[in-house]
Amino acid sequence: MGHKPVVISDPYPQQLERIISPEKKAQLLQLVDLKESTQGRMPDREFDSYLGEAIAIIGQTPLPRKRLEMAPHLKVIFNVEGNFYQNIDYDFCFQRNIYILNCGGAYADAVAEMALCFALDVGRGVTREDRLFREGRERYVLEANRDAVQLTGATVGLIGFGLLGKSLKPLLEPFQCRVLVYDPWLPDNYIKEYGCIPVPLHELLSKSTFIFVLAGVTTENQGFIGEQEFNLIQNGSIFILMSRAAVVDFDEFVKRVEAGQIKGATDVFPEEPLPKNHPMRKLDNMLLSPHRAGGIPQAFYKIGEMIIDDLTLIMRGLPPMRMQQARPETIKKLCSRPVEKHE
Repeated sequence: MGHKPVVISDPYPQQLERIISPEKKAQLLQLVDLKESTQGRMPDREFDSYLGEAIAIIGQTPLPRKRLEMAPHLKVIFNVEGNFYQNIDYDFCFQRNIYILNCGGAYADAVAEMALCFALDVGRGVTREDRLFREGRERYVLEANRDAVQLTGATVGLIGFGLLGKSLKPLLEPFQCRVLVYDPWLPDNYIKEYGCIPVPLHELLSKSTFIFVLAGVTTENQGFIGEQEFNLIQNGSIFILMSRAAVVDFDEFVKRVEAGQIKGATDVFPEEPLPKNHPMRKLDNMLLSPHRAGGIPQAFYKIGEMIIDDLTLIMRGLPPMRMQQARPETIKKLCSRPVEKHE
């Protein structure tokens, strides 16, 4: 009929201009009729009015079966938060061969860089000693290094070996680390192909000097690193939480840092923003980051590139290649909470 295919843009709490550069948006507008809202989150009535013609949705809008049935031409849903949320009738999408994709891969390199930064910072006390120096309480040479830990040659444990783990592994190679991996969703030989050593969780915790928590939240692993698991960690080890706070007993984590058993770093919290009076804020051996590891401009713009690449492929009748695809075998086990807003 000569009309461009309709794509609904409802990326809240993301912003379309943050994830698609002006140049990429112009490219997208050549391909499709983009339906945008000027009010942040698109009102339900407006959103529903576009469904009859839409081939794609950009955003995390709730999509129960009743709503999906209003979209007979829908081919793909692009989640631009980076997780698969349980607000979609996945079974219906699989029956209809609707792709559900998310942009987690766009953040992986940025988060991996930050994880490496945390390891070096906490291991060598960089931020801690900087604070003391600014307060006029600096300690020179060995006095400031008595608890320093060198990353080079250390045994490193990666809990989870998905997008984040595979992005972090190459960054560790110059440090000649021995890398242990625990990931019950992956076969041992797959982990070995990346030059890592597959081990049970107890072995990883007891043998690693640096422990990176990179696992997503599932119905099977919420709070699975608790009191018993922290008991296995060597005194002086460094525990770095990069994925989601819900996989760790967070109170126990704080308790162990406060007691001096371990040093810690985290980019995520059970409650965001963190309460002003939370005891974590006073811990010298805890490095705190306000959920900013992945949210940098380059990563955001990469999302737009991935959307356009995969949408172009799908419109040509080919499978998507850039974004992570929901799988029937695992999708119901994922339970990350949506991010509330992006300031």
